[in-house]
Amino acid sequence: MLFRRKKPATLSGKLREFLWPRKGFSRGLRYMSMRVLRLSSSPHSIAVGVAAGAASSATPFVGLHIVIALALAYLLSGNLIAAGISTALANPLTIPVILAATYELGVILLGTSDRAALSGHDILDMLRHLELTHLWTPVLKPMLVGSLPLAALSALFFYVIAFYAAKLFQARRQVRRQSRIHPRVAGSADSL
Repeated sequence: MLFRRKKPATLSGKLREFLWPRKGFSRGLRYMSMRVLRLSSSPHSIAVGVAAGAASSATPFVGLHIVIALALAYLLSGNLIAAGISTALANPLTIPVILAATYELGVILLGTSDRAALSGHDILDMLRHLELTHLWTPVLKPMLVGSLPLAALSALFFYVIAFYAAKLFQARRQVRRQSRIHPRVAGSADSL
């Protein structure tokens, strides 16, 4: 096998690699951002796709982020690949923060902070007994209301970043291509 280890990894080595990758966590982030920037679309299309993915990631619909992102990107003529890739913003590390932020923002916007807030244990108890009708008013409604401004802000933030990053990346790529082409043309013109 071409890429096989010379010495098999031990169980402790596998566990360490799972918890803290050898190349670090930023390598995956750089890879995903380069995949988005290298797309052959306009900067606006790429940015709309990234904004759609970021907006869907800020919603409490955990299993449907990619479906929502693709639908938004399609409706807004954004890049579907960029939308799909940018849904990785909602990952196991960020989902608890997103859900807590949408809930707290929804409670503030609805003005229900005077009621006793539910603890995580109370919410899990309701979910175990599948009392969704009892869960709607204290939990789901604030999360849906709170996700709207959070999704709009994250879409705006990531649109601006993705637009300028794609524009800069494509301009630099064009300069590199032109610098490769022009020396050949200049060299052949001198020989005539």
